[in-house]
Amino acid sequence: MSLNPSPLYAAPDDWRAYSGVLSRRVFAFIVDYIIVALLCIPAAVLLFFVSILTFGLGFVLYPVLFILVAGLYFGWTLGGPYQASLGMRAMGITMVRVDSRRMDFLMAIVHLALFWILNSVLTPLILLAGLFTDRSRLIHDLLLGTVIARTA
Repeated sequence: MSLNPSPLYAAPDDWRAYSGVLSRRVFAFIVDYIIVALLCIPAAVLLFFVSILTFGLGFVLYPVLFILVAGLYFGWTLGGPYQASLGMRAMGITMVRVDSRRMDFLMAIVHLALFWILNSVLTPLILLAGLFTDRSRLIHDLLLGTVIARTA
């Protein structure tokens, strides 16, 4: 049995591809947000110099810097060839769509935005939903038609 998604990026049918996905997701989340926080440091320095060149207009972006960096990070990594962020790759999981299409940049951004929105409203229910749904899918996974599967 191969846990890797097929070349068509279809969600695997084997239940073993979803075993332990929730705990791996939590650890991937921690790793990814440490990476995003570290990426904010050079982004803040770059934004400082851009702000000087734009006579202070760039300083307006500082309050949303984390959101911009996180959006670009997840858009490029989830929408990239591995269909997984660096934290997800470290934990041996990938995101696939149930309609067998590739994740793209926009879908990754929408997935991230839905996660943040739903997490701000339904904080404890986000992870609890994964305990009771098929393939350990969370609420935003169900809404977007995505699933997290093991690669190893």
